[in-house]
Amino acid sequence: MIRSVRRAMASVAALGLAMTIPGVASASPGGPAEAPAKQPVATGWGGAVSSVDPDATRIGLDVLRRGGNAVDAAVATAAALGVTEPYSSGIGGGGYFVYYDARSRSVRTLDGRETAPAKMREDAFLDPATGLPIPFDQGVNSGLSVGVPGTPQTWNTALRTWGTTSLRSALEPARQLAERGFVVDQTFHDQTAANASRFDDITPTAQLFLPNGQPPVVGSVFRNPDLARTYEQLGRNGVDWFYRGGLGREVVRTAQQPPVAPGADRVFRPGLIENGDLANYRIREQRPTRLDYRGLDVYGMAPSSSGGSTVGEALNILETTDPRAQDEVAATHHYLEASRLAFADRNRYVGDPAFVDVPLKGLLADGFAKERACLIDPDHAAVSPVPPGDPKPPYDRRCRASGTPEATEPIEGLSTTHLVTADRWGNVVSYTLTIEQTGGSAITVPGRGFLLNNELTDFNFAPLTPGVFDPNLPAPGKRPRSSMSPTIVLRDGRPFIAVGSPGGATIITTVLQVLTERIDRGLSLPQAVAAPRLSQRNGAATEVEPGAPAWLRTALEQRGHVLKANPEIGAAAALEFLPGGRVQAVAEPTRRGGGAAGVVHPDR
Repeated sequence: MIRSVRRAMASVAALGLAMTIPGVASASPGGPAEAPAKQPVATGWGGAVSSVDPDATRIGLDVLRRGGNAVDAAVATAAALGVTEPYSSGIGGGGYFVYYDARSRSVRTLDGRETAPAKMREDAFLDPATGLPIPFDQGVNSGLSVGVPGTPQTWNTALRTWGTTSLRSALEPARQLAERGFVVDQTFHDQTAANASRFDDITPTAQLFLPNGQPPVVGSVFRNPDLARTYEQLGRNGVDWFYRGGLGREVVRTAQQPPVAPGADRVFRPGLIENGDLANYRIREQRPTRLDYRGLDVYGMAPSSSGGSTVGEALNILETTDPRAQDEVAATHHYLEASRLAFADRNRYVGDPAFVDVPLKGLLADGFAKERACLIDPDHAAVSPVPPGDPKPPYDRRCRASGTPEATEPIEGLSTTHLVTADRWGNVVSYTLTIEQTGGSAITVPGRGFLLNNELTDFNFAPLTPGVFDPNLPAPGKRPRSSMSPTIVLRDGRPFIAVGSPGGATIITTVLQVLTERIDRGLSLPQAVAAPRLSQRNGAATEVEPGAPAWLRTALEQRGHVLKANPEIGAAAALEFLPGGRVQAVAEPTRRGGGAAGVVHPDR
């Protein structure tokens, strides 16, 4: 494919003609263009936005300045991330939307998770010749992994329910951004390069994201006129065009028959998605998870996400300890052990509640947390995998576990994106959206400028433990379990913190660590977001970032923790409401190239 694009460009150049190919990057006449500045912390009044990208954050702030509310700004920011973060988000994916309504002082959520096609069965990811799971990368790079996207309907539902503007207006700034282009930074270049071999296997993906057969050059301008046209038509025609109209039929055709390039290195399996699957898709508006943590109300996402239940269970376990009596080593040890136990329960019990009986009330019960907490040895790490507990009451506080531990650890893609917004009226949005892997399924819808998700690989291909019920196996219309954890914390009924992150299963530990370091350890929110991260998910080893101090590593190892280096865990976006009506937006200072935080009226 790369060779064919080069030949085409060479032929046109020989004729002395101009040629425009979507995605072809062109530097400014004086050299590379200059990317917008990224600011990781901003404090002030009138509303706030934080995301991984400065163009997206700017667009969200512009919406707030023009009188839009937090929901309007969130959708506009998300649409912009579909332009500048196309490997992590976009209308080919799904996500979870958590909203605090200042007027009713209530938290509401939208489950916009992708769903499995009606033809998908429990053995969809098994090799019929062997009865064993197919290799994970063969599941990722295929039409088989493409679930029914929920993002377009999430945006439309949020705007119609709580917003003040139309979908067309919310999409317009992102449409202009796709048309005008954005400056390629090192992160975008590196993500493209890391996926170049699979992008090159799909003709429209190579044409869009590998201009001149190579990843876009840092400092060049990347344009996506196909996506600009798609946004314009989606705004004009409405989401029925996606779910019951022409765009939906293009999505189905692309997933069923991936446009594989001649000489591709991979065989892309055909997808099972059909037109009726899109027509039958529905957003779930549901109650959030809620728990009291040291006098604060913590709201998260209920299943099909495991984020709210697992963050919540771990917090309940930690609440049995007094942080004032712990030094940093003891606090970190307890954080890791609480996460270990909560993940054991998450893997055994959490799935799509429309298909399995999720004991959510028990998982978030204080009595269950006390039973789990008494298993923590303050001086020694447990050996994973630890068994799950029994979340059904009554709770007798005996230190016990039930059942067998999971034999294997679930696999989840790490590429997702998160944003937070707040407006001058006190409304808040915490929104995580994704297409799963970096680059999703690698399949671009021809002429449309967006990638399709590989979200169905979030199902377990086979039971984690043979002979033991698994709540996360594929089924027709089922939502795969997610770790996305958009969270809003209230203090005395008013917003205090909003936070979330990408990172697959490390999303849960990232959100948990940010919350505990801000609430328990007394760090400021910028310090809590920037702090080195550790992630324990009931695995044999605890992942740790390079910035963790050597003395802490040594002390944890002396307690029996097995540490494994991970160069980067999560990429949080957060905000905090400060005294006097001020708000502080916080983004990553360095992870994923650093994020962008902004407020409508900055402090002087």
